[in-house]
Amino acid sequence: MLAGAALIGTNAMMVRAAQTPPTVSAFWRMLFAGLMLVLLLRATGRWRKFPARIWLWTLLPAAAFAGDLWLWHRSILLIGPGLATLLGNAQVFFMALAGVLLYRERLGPRFVGGIVLAFVGLWLLLGEGWGALPLQYRWGVWLGLGTGVCYAIYNITLRRAQQQAREATQGPAPVEQVLALASLASAVLLGLMGWIEGASFAIPSWQSLGVLLTLALVGHCLSWVLISRAMPHLSVALIGLLLLLQPIVAFLLEVWLLDRATTPREWAGLLVSLAGIFLAGLKGRERLPEQPA
Repeated sequence: MLAGAALIGTNAMMVRAAQTPPTVSAFWRMLFAGLMLVLLLRATGRWRKFPARIWLWTLLPAAAFAGDLWLWHRSILLIGPGLATLLGNAQVFFMALAGVLLYRERLGPRFVGGIVLAFVGLWLLLGEGWGALPLQYRWGVWLGLGTGVCYAIYNITLRRAQQQAREATQGPAPVEQVLALASLASAVLLGLMGWIEGASFAIPSWQSLGVLLTLALVGHCLSWVLISRAMPHLSVALIGLLLLLQPIVAFLLEVWLLDRATTPREWAGLLVSLAGIFLAGLKGRERLPEQPA
């Protein structure tokens, strides 16, 4: 889990280094990642035949992740890798809301306290008053929050697709196969988005190709396989703590590699926001008893 979270934390920097438009980098990431996973499964003899309904189930996380990347890649270019990744990790709040609406869970005081801390931290990070910020920067913040919504939908629907795959095969379906199908479907959707935008899918240089291949192999395939395999063996609190390494790594890389100017107020905002996200992600919700039909 720790290794997977750290790898995802490097993705934002690779998106910037790819030197391609946001939708284009997202398209190549998902296409390359899907093909790599398919080749891995074929080479190891672990590819299984799924019924048509499982392919349809993978369209849900595919659409959510396509939206996630479309929003996040633009947010990175507008507000920087660190803050964009932090806002995307606000998915914990939207996951909790889904728990209330879909699974009849009840929010506890920890979650409410986490929301307060996260918004205080965000206020510290933004520094100036909201109205004084440039319009593009404000758009970047909203796009980052939209990323969190899509990220939450992706997590929920991906788990559901994996459950359906296990039921269809009457056994443990390879995590990599569900990820492969979702990745390829995301690539198709992102390709359509890019075509509508009139974007060129040409990769400008060998260096750009290398970055995109690394993003797909390390930042998507390896990281998500590690995280997916680790989750069943860890407590909720520990998972929440380790996943917070994503925005920390992204923020530190931005400071180190891009010489991002920082102030004590921003560092305080980062720590307070991370504390809020972690607190909200702790096991602070109870499932309400089922009502009779």
